[in-house]
Amino acid sequence: MHTNTHTALSGARWFTSSYSNAQGGECVEGAALPGGQMAIRDTKDRRRGAFVFPAPAWRAFLGAVKEGGESV
Repeated sequence: MHTNTHTALSGARWFTSSYSNAQGGECVEGAALPGGQMAIRDTKDRRRGAFVFPAPAWRAFLGAVKEGGESV
């Protein structure tokens, strides 16, 4: 299944990372996209756009984080 990334981002439901803080620190938002893709953007500068990761790459990233804990 091929999804138009621009269309998917325009309808994305963004959420703030649980690691972001109210003091303006490491602010990151994510949005789950069709087909298991994941979009990530900087909350403080949304105009710069988002990085979109294919589902296999996002699953590999999550697996590495879970295996390595907070050091990854």
